[in-house]
Amino acid sequence: MGGDVPLRLWELHRASAVGDVVIADALAEIADPVRRADLIVGGGFEPAGVDERVRRRRTLADTVAPDLRLLCVGLNPSLYAADAGIGFARPGNRFWPAALIAGLVTRDRDPLHALTDHRVGMTDLVKRATVRADELTGDELVAGFARLDRLCGWLRPSAVCVLGVTGWRTAVRDRRATLGWQATRFGGTPVYVMPNPSGLNARVPPTELAAHLRTAATGPAA
Repeated sequence: MGGDVPLRLWELHRASAVGDVVIADALAEIADPVRRADLIVGGGFEPAGVDERVRRRRTLADTVAPDLRLLCVGLNPSLYAADAGIGFARPGNRFWPAALIAGLVTRDRDPLHALTDHRVGMTDLVKRATVRADELTGDELVAGFARLDRLCGWLRPSAVCVLGVTGWRTAVRDRRATLGWQATRFGGTPVYVMPNPSGLNARVPPTELAAHLRTAATGPAA
């Protein structure tokens, strides 16, 4: 129940400006206070009083739903992406070129089309937008892991792909974690970790990133 609430929050986020206080009617369907709080964070808002009043943050809203083929998890939005309203939006970022090469999506920089037509969702470990991912704290990444663990336990995607091994190591408190399928799961969902597609990691070409995305979308070997 309530599986369409994240998308309704995404629509509300897109229709409002940073700092606006709006009424998120979709939240009235969610009785569980923990899930409600997670949805507010994932929707790109913060509480703003009683009932369903929330304040729009300078961040991205999740594009997620039940029965996803793949949930792509960035470390956190850049300020550029937050202002564009599209994850991995900066021209130098190779996520979208790699996703197109992999056949994961068919439209460039269109997260809604990726969700509705290809069952590919997008979220972030941490919703606070920064210039660089290394501005995040360890506590933020650990808390973000807990939120996504609950989100995946609810929506049950087929697989999760985390884009950035350094942030993943911090989130799971495992400095030895490497690229590939992980022993740790999100809500029982298999997790694959691939290189960060940021332009700062340009030594990894789009074709190699595409191979990682294909592997993640295929799922772990039985």
